[in-house]
Amino acid sequence: MTGTGKRTTKASSAGGGKPVRPVRRGKAQAVDMEVKTQPLQKRSRKTYDAILAAAGALLEEVGIEQLSTNLVCKRAKLSPPALYRYFPNKYALLRELGARLMERQDEAVFEWLKNGELKSGSVEKIRQSIFVIQARVNEITMKEPGGRWIMRALRAVPTLREVRIASRELVAARIGEALASIFPSVSPHRLLVAARLTTELGYAAGEMAVDEPEHADELVDELAWMFALYFEHFRK
Repeated sequence: MTGTGKRTTKASSAGGGKPVRPVRRGKAQAVDMEVKTQPLQKRSRKTYDAILAAAGALLEEVGIEQLSTNLVCKRAKLSPPALYRYFPNKYALLRELGARLMERQDEAVFEWLKNGELKSGSVEKIRQSIFVIQARVNEITMKEPGGRWIMRALRAVPTLREVRIASRELVAARIGEALASIFPSVSPHRLLVAARLTTELGYAAGEMAVDEPEHADELVDELAWMFALYFEHFRK
């Protein structure tokens, strides 16, 4: 995952106040989004994971706007200095939660591609395979503490946009490589467009599925048909 550049503007969210509006200066952000210290020892890793688990659980309860570092400290039973050793503000917390979730989703997709699932053959077999991987990605999101809200944060908070973009570009590149091996006669540009469309639609369908879990299987099935039929036309 790619990080965002550090800026000196102070975020007012540490105590649960209103979020700072980012100053647009190219790709740099006004809010410090970086993890300050990476945990190296078992004890510090335990504290680090406890902070993220508390933040994820609180997201489900209070949402993005009401989440604060003070609430996280209380839930994790930690002092503010213990939290600030790793995370300067709630946006850094959200960024790490988002990066972790995207990495887990991406790894599932990469394993699926590695197994050659796009080469399944018939449209029906490819549809079934796509259904399985999209359902798996949705499952990863739903099992993640605060997963639904992490997805919403990546969409709604401008300072978190780079996390989603980094994941999108990485997944699209891998899908493009897989398509190129299956359809060597199709132009690389056309396959790249297909890969980007596939990635964006899959991400959007994932958001819809976690927001409407009662319709998740139906949404995934329709998406799987769309992709299977779309890829089939490259054979013609």
